[in-house]
Amino acid sequence: MHTTHTDTFAFDHLPPADQWPEFLLDAPDLRFPEAMNCAAELLDAAVARGWGERVCIRAPGGVVWTYRQLQAQADRIAHVLVHDMGLVSGNRVLLRAPNNPMLAACWFGVIKAGGIAVATMPLLRAKELGAIVGKAQVSHALCDLSLADELVQTAAAHPVLGHVRFFHGQGDPAGEAVASDRPRLEADMARHAQPFATVQTSATDICLLAFTSGTTGVPKATMHGHRDVMAACQCWPQHVLRPQADDVFAGSPPLAFTFGLGGLLLFPMSVGASTVLLEKASPPQLAEAIPAFGVTTLFTAPTSYRALAAHGEALRQSALRQCVSAGEALPMATRTQWKAATGIELIDGIGATELLHIFISADEAQVRPGATGKAVPGYVAQVQDDQGREVPPGTVGRLAVKGPTGCRYLDDERQTSYVKNGWNLTGDAYRMDADGYFFYQARTDDMIVTAGYNVASPEVEDALMLHPAVAECAVIGVADAERGQVITAFVVPKTDVVADDALVKTLQEHVKQSIAPYKYPRVVRFCDTLPRTQTGKLQRFRLHDLI
Repeated sequence: MHTTHTDTFAFDHLPPADQWPEFLLDAPDLRFPEAMNCAAELLDAAVARGWGERVCIRAPGGVVWTYRQLQAQADRIAHVLVHDMGLVSGNRVLLRAPNNPMLAACWFGVIKAGGIAVATMPLLRAKELGAIVGKAQVSHALCDLSLADELVQTAAAHPVLGHVRFFHGQGDPAGEAVASDRPRLEADMARHAQPFATVQTSATDICLLAFTSGTTGVPKATMHGHRDVMAACQCWPQHVLRPQADDVFAGSPPLAFTFGLGGLLLFPMSVGASTVLLEKASPPQLAEAIPAFGVTTLFTAPTSYRALAAHGEALRQSALRQCVSAGEALPMATRTQWKAATGIELIDGIGATELLHIFISADEAQVRPGATGKAVPGYVAQVQDDQGREVPPGTVGRLAVKGPTGCRYLDDERQTSYVKNGWNLTGDAYRMDADGYFFYQARTDDMIVTAGYNVASPEVEDALMLHPAVAECAVIGVADAERGQVITAFVVPKTDVVADDALVKTLQEHVKQSIAPYKYPRVVRFCDTLPRTQTGKLQRFRLHDLI
């Protein structure tokens, strides 16, 4: 492997080659040329093949960009990066914005210029941004004006971040009152009308650093190249989602989250479809956007589907035809509720920032109750014991995956625990049946051992969710001298429910009747909300602070 980058920081900080996973690239659609830039493949090639006038991006306020218009914006941004901001290939560029058209243009501008995109969650504060800047030695940043304050503080504290521009999310600064000391990206873009010649990079050059969303409390930077981006487009979407050119995508995950980057930008563009980028995408806002924009394909988390189910009658009248759930385990109760409300079978999937996108899933016709799905074509998966040996069907163990993408952390000792013997160990406990379907049990650190029994937190949560009084819940094991751990449930009751001792007993009896009685929560605590990341993932480690 070599790099074409002038700034070789990313190449120099890859893990040692003997710590890499095995990459599977033998399938015909995964044989990529040595020289490749994914922005050229997804954007320039789209215009070249005649898709230039197709709608690419829609946004509230009547914003509509064609593929040609997105290319023109990305070209201008690439010119600014190179000619005004001094970017050389391999420099890291922090991107900070809610989901909007200019964020998409900035992402492609960075990649076209040979830079490395480091997209960040909008809710991050200066301290968290500073950790990212320091870890990745980020020298450039493009930031939405609405999120400027935290980045200004970050840049002041980190001199390495020397080149910053601010933009308005829809690319239209008209009427904005802007502080004069904040240099505007649009002003620089106006001086660069000519096309930009996309930098010729190696297929294996790193083009994005994706920071994990922090379910364990300590984020890591995962490294992905141009080849990885195109491989992700060839696997799950082509074999499971099977999008069409007239599809309209929308959803809630931020583009800084690889679930959102793939589902709301890369995958629709790979087939010439369009996407709706919403700066705010709570369930009520999604419920409005789906009929308003003619959304056919939705990406969001189980929590959101539970809330959206209340709008089932209206959604049945819309163009919505495919709904993808990922980001956390999909409870059976949520799948059943959504199907009853909308008539649509959810497409479940498990992915990981470390592997870029979904690697186990099943389409609507292949759903098996309780199962996440099968290994997506291009990937292989198995369940292993603690010694790395494959276990028989029906046995719970550690999920291990190989495919065309895989984990490479930026300068992080945790590489050796995620990758062993060429396999990516995702940190999930699964069992596989004789037909190759994988059934989620828990995160491997979410298995509760109580009085000698192994209990998976999600199994108890699924049972609780079936009770009509429960809006949301989470279950953990709490240390106990007598039992080892005590099963403890945190329950968000529905708004019209009285949370009292009687409800505790009712829920405990309900669980005893639903699953093995020893799995019932001996402690039930009521709360208004559960701690989640911005992407909707439950942060179990924070529940221990509520004890």
